[in-house]
Amino acid sequence: MFAAERQQEILRLAHESGRVDVLSLADEFQVTAETVRRDLKALDRAGLVRRVHGGAIPAGHLGFEPDLAERDALAADEKDLIARAALAELPADGSVILDAGTTSARLAAAFPVESTLTVVTHALPIAARLADHPGIALHLVGGRVRHRTRAAVDAWALRALGEIKADVVFLATNGFGPEDGLTTPDLAEAAVKRAAVRAARRVVLLADSAKFGQQHFARFGDLADVDLLITDSGLSDEDARAVEARGPEVVRA
Repeated sequence: MFAAERQQEILRLAHESGRVDVLSLADEFQVTAETVRRDLKALDRAGLVRRVHGGAIPAGHLGFEPDLAERDALAADEKDLIARAALAELPADGSVILDAGTTSARLAAAFPVESTLTVVTHALPIAARLADHPGIALHLVGGRVRHRTRAAVDAWALRALGEIKADVVFLATNGFGPEDGLTTPDLAEAAVKRAAVRAARRVVLLADSAKFGQQHFARFGDLADVDLLITDSGLSDEDARAVEARGPEVVRA
């Protein structure tokens, strides 16, 4: 079992039981107590559980949004794999929208030096990564910048996205699933994501498997809006089939 898959199961058990303890989890997954503590630490950093003596309790994640650095540290290896797989979806000499997100930022960092693309983003960290790229024509969408995500939102951002049609958008999400669709904690972020989907001919969702089944406050789309989901091998065969039944192709990196 991969770390992201185990962490997703730990989170499910925490919500079902109200509490999980280290020793029981170690026995359940046949791993060391130290491995479980690392899993709980990662989930705690992401704001999904709260560490208590001997274990953890679930956090009220519907209203909680972890900081950018905290999210970047969770499932880091899986995000790198997803970003590398997403390189195959870059259009030749085309145009892309990069949504604000830690996985899409890793994709931006992995752009080949020979890439010649028009890139639109409302995320300051992504713009900073691409500003010196020799082959990128970079367009930074303006607006009110949310400190937690370093992304521009509100009317300026929505207006700018309404004026373009890109070849592909690489979309980020905090949670996804067959029933709940695509969700994120903030309504302003959700509105920009919705506009980014409308502004592209093809939608590629970049989401690690730990986000499957996660539900957040603001819903911004359905899986039917997505052409391709790139995730990691922690997503089970059953869950992959459930996603594909809603429309998108699934690639597990």
